[in-house]
Amino acid sequence: MISTLHPNLPAAADLQRLGKALAALDAINSPDWEYRYYSYNPEWSEQEQVLEMRDGEGDQMLILFRPEGCVINGFLHEYDQPDLRQVTRGLPAAFDDFMFGEPVASIGTTFCLWYTPAHGWQHGVVENEDDGSEELLEIFDNQPATYAEWANEYYLDDTDRALLTPEAVAAVYHHEPLTKEKVLAINEETTDWTMLAADLQEIGYPYNFS
Repeated sequence: MISTLHPNLPAAADLQRLGKALAALDAINSPDWEYRYYSYNPEWSEQEQVLEMRDGEGDQMLILFRPEGCVINGFLHEYDQPDLRQVTRGLPAAFDDFMFGEPVASIGTTFCLWYTPAHGWQHGVVENEDDGSEELLEIFDNQPATYAEWANEYYLDDTDRALLTPEAVAAVYHHEPLTKEKVLAINEETTDWTMLAADLQEIGYPYNFS
């Protein structure tokens, strides 16, 4: 179980690496960016990178990575929003502009937690343990089977594609350079290698399609 009160999450650098893997997997599973769950922006701003999750139904998660560590802002549209000042109590100043500026201010916040090398994972005041965080953070258990099970339901339901295996996902979790063979093991319908190469280059994930 992973949640705000049980932040059994990887350290910031490992979470960042996992985030790039998730974005790469989604780029393979969904050539159309609009339908991807996970995307990674290595040029959010100077010294800042962001992993984004959006489900198309109103739920959204942003994870900001900075030299000081990282901070997670989660928003689930069916949950009440707590007092932002309370859920961010103790937040390092390095994350203030992100949590109190845009786009977080417009998105909203139902849970927040952050990581620094000195103190590990922390959170502010949690008024309701059922804040939806378990639902959004489950993917970060570092288990390839978790992504495979989710992707098979989200991307492959009502399609003729072969089911995604944990072994194929594991190669990406380990950041093995993606070859055409590895990509086709994830999505055998892949045809636009130029577009995928551009997506992987933007994410910062290694590949070799030669």
